[in-house]
Amino acid sequence: PGFGYMAGDDPLFDVPRRTTPRTRIPAGSVALAGRFAGVYPKESPGGWQLIGRTDLAMWDIDRDPPALLKPGTTVRFERERELVQAAAPKPQIVDTAHAIEVVRPGLQLLVQDRGRPGLAAEGVSASGTADRAALAEANKAVGNAPGEAALELAGGGAALRFRGDAVVAVTGALCDVTLDSDQRSASMPHGQPFAVEDGDELRIGFAADGLRMLLGIRGGIALEPVLGSAATDTLAHLGPAPLAAGSVVPLRGPHHGIRSAEPTRAPRVPLPVSGSTVELDITLGPRDDWFTQSALERLVSQEWEVTPRSDRVGVRLQGAAPLERARDGELESEGAVTGAIQVPPDGQPVLFLPDHPLTGGYPIIGAVVDSDLDLAGQLPPGSRIRFRVRTDATHDRN
Repeated sequence: PGFGYMAGDDPLFDVPRRTTPRTRIPAGSVALAGRFAGVYPKESPGGWQLIGRTDLAMWDIDRDPPALLKPGTTVRFERERELVQAAAPKPQIVDTAHAIEVVRPGLQLLVQDRGRPGLAAEGVSASGTADRAALAEANKAVGNAPGEAALELAGGGAALRFRGDAVVAVTGALCDVTLDSDQRSASMPHGQPFAVEDGDELRIGFAADGLRMLLGIRGGIALEPVLGSAATDTLAHLGPAPLAAGSVVPLRGPHHGIRSAEPTRAPRVPLPVSGSTVELDITLGPRDDWFTQSALERLVSQEWEVTPRSDRVGVRLQGAAPLERARDGELESEGAVTGAIQVPPDGQPVLFLPDHPLTGGYPIIGAVVDSDLDLAGQLPPGSRIRFRVRTDATHDRN
């Protein structure tokens, strides 16, 4: 949100993108790509060439309108000797009878719900949980509405302390779940609801399969929505900040708007592990014509390994042979969807997940169909993908 594409008329600034995009570009970076200039509003990945920095807030949710630039705005850059450092935000103090205190956050602990669909025109991605089915299962188990906000944990290894009583359930990636109280330590069932009491500590072990666990809490999380959602968008920095040790998440309490809890009855389907191979259905396009016929064949014939440089923005893949382009030049930035498979000049694809950028200038060779997106969100590093072209897929992707 807030990234404005600025077009100039001097060919001096018509420069190619990087062969391999950076995983992180600092907020305020002034950059060039093709015939465009732009300023990165927040820290994010990107393949533009960096030429400077600015301290102007390109996007401010408390400003009306939030975006500093709008179509038709003329921009002039002026050189400054130093930039003003923004003050660090003050920590939020949570004083409530029902809350979760983060003792240990694991690799990444976030608040997630179904996200913010319908705001692409404002530059806002839908975001939301990477495994929608696991979110619905967690909420069903504790008696919440399907889209109630929950905690999403990547990889496992978290410890949470409860203030007040609660009913919770852990779904998604399989893991050991242990509840420690003053009297005892006990293993809790995966995918089933169980009660916790004031002062209890819940320990979520490391993923035995898959990547992400969802922790549903009866009554839900008591956070004010941002643009209609409590989801953490790690790319746009919308919603609650990623949770760290000492973070406190307010809860509505176990008696808020509850329904009948329904333990999961369907047999659990194992999720991928490092070294295993999964098939993902895709549709080709819109830029498959940018690639050679051999590249299109290679896309589906060889396996692609999930690299450790993957996150909620995108899964970075590595194949034995890169995908070759049939044409040179720069593609002007265009829209992208969750599941899009973008291919930088190095020929190694990036599979977009919920926090992906809404636009991109690397050609998109295809996209994972909606029904396989949850599985894509559960791919751990070291697992492998084999793509399969589906010609009858509906275009209902996020």
